[in-house]
Amino acid sequence: MHLPDGLVPVGMAAAGYAGSGALLALSMNRIARLPDPQAAMPRAAMMTAVFFAASAIVVPVPPTTVHLMLSGVMGVLLGWFAVPAILVGLFLQAVLFGHGGLTTIGLNGLIIAVPALVAFMVYRTAAGRFPRLAAGVAGSGGVLMSLAIFAAFVLLGLPAQMDASAERAALMVFVLAHMPLVVAEGIIVIVLLQILSRVEPGLLPRG
Repeated sequence: MHLPDGLVPVGMAAAGYAGSGALLALSMNRIARLPDPQAAMPRAAMMTAVFFAASAIVVPVPPTTVHLMLSGVMGVLLGWFAVPAILVGLFLQAVLFGHGGLTTIGLNGLIIAVPALVAFMVYRTAAGRFPRLAAGVAGSGGVLMSLAIFAAFVLLGLPAQMDASAERAALMVFVLAHMPLVVAEGIIVIVLLQILSRVEPGLLPRG
């Protein structure tokens, strides 16, 4: 679910770069405040590679295609590190595979990174009492929020002469095609955290 080059106006693409830049600056500031920021870098590098590879795999779901978004997974496992990891992954996808666009990296970054941070905060708040529920909500909610932001950007970028009702109908089909992914990514986060708690507790988020 990447916005390609040419789909939105230049001004909107520039605003996306400004928004992602501000989010990156905030994230780097919060990372710098951590007791030992370097300790999480290997995990961030590993998850960047996972995000780059997994979300580049497109699965046909007629009449559209879907791919893993991993916004919830990235947020829960990386926290503030999710923002630079996602932006690096999106850049590599655009340059190496043409997946998404170079002019829309800022907007695509907001589509994935904002839900990732929300997922991180939701999980950090609720995991102490309801770990599985918090993990599922973070995973599924991240996808739902990404879908909502993507749809909003597409509608805001529509040319005035285009039939908005037809575009809204197409977006509804697109969103409905992603509903299985909403459920799947919630399950992925739950299962992943359970596996990590058994085999590699050191990789679990620390809140």
